[in-house]
Amino acid sequence: MENRITSLFGIRYPIVAGGMIWCSGWRLAAAVSEAGGLGLIGSGSMTPDLLREHIRKCRAATEKPFGVNVPLMYRYAEEIMGVIMEERVPAVFTSAGSPKTWTARLHEAGCKVAHVISSTKFALKSQQAGVDAVVAEGFEAGGHNGREETTTMVLVPRVRQAVAIPLIAAGGIATGRGMLAAFALGAEGIQMGTRFALSEESSASDAFKKLCIGLQEGDTMLALKKLSPTRLIRNDFFRAVEEAENRGATAEELQQLLGRGRSKRGIFEGDLTDGELEIGQAASLIRELPTAGQIVRETVAEYEAGLQELVKQATNCKEEI
Repeated sequence: MENRITSLFGIRYPIVAGGMIWCSGWRLAAAVSEAGGLGLIGSGSMTPDLLREHIRKCRAATEKPFGVNVPLMYRYAEEIMGVIMEERVPAVFTSAGSPKTWTARLHEAGCKVAHVISSTKFALKSQQAGVDAVVAEGFEAGGHNGREETTTMVLVPRVRQAVAIPLIAAGGIATGRGMLAAFALGAEGIQMGTRFALSEESSASDAFKKLCIGLQEGDTMLALKKLSPTRLIRNDFFRAVEEAENRGATAEELQQLLGRGRSKRGIFEGDLTDGELEIGQAASLIRELPTAGQIVRETVAEYEAGLQELVKQATNCKEEI
């Protein structure tokens, strides 16, 4: 599968594993890259020294390209960027901030840069900033979302019309058929977060993973909109947030309710009652916890089978006409 995304990052398949806090350590990143995709280390829960350790362990585990995801609003962002440039990481995916700040310097260090966006407005700003690709993430995604609440099905073709640079689709994609749909809308690659969060190599707690593979439609909802819209599992913490938002709680009150370290408690430590449990709507499609390599292979196989089926359907339609 060769296209602009595979050429840009030097990978076999245009499949990216989202760099998720508490899930995306070096083991997951290395496993995805080794299988032919692009694995990302999620730096948003790491100190600079810990990130350096993960980068070096990832490099020791695979000779294939990998990357780091950096939320630009993170308190260690500047120090983390220093580590990334010193370690010559091949790819950097930035989010939650302006791509203008770091893109030129990352390019000077030899890094390819992609920026995660939730609207055509920010896709255009990213293109102007000189990024190599954009990730158009619909609000089906887990964790922090754009305020626009635009679905992937609407966002991807809008962004494709707006920018000329390579486009990766994200949000609600967890299967090969989802990948095929994203390509039909104009994407050249996919980023899957939830699918890889629920894998053997994910560093999320076993309790969190087991809960997620039993979720149904509607078991996740957007919350914390006055802070940063975040998709959460409907547990006791979510219901406390929901009650506070319904009575008109201020951003300050919500921040106090959230506190510090709640996502670590939920995702990494397995507090399923009071933890902040971030996962995407695609969890309702997932019922197993395979290896990352299996996920890559099965996604590609399902994509190829679905493509052949569509070609056959198109051929039959032409014959009938």
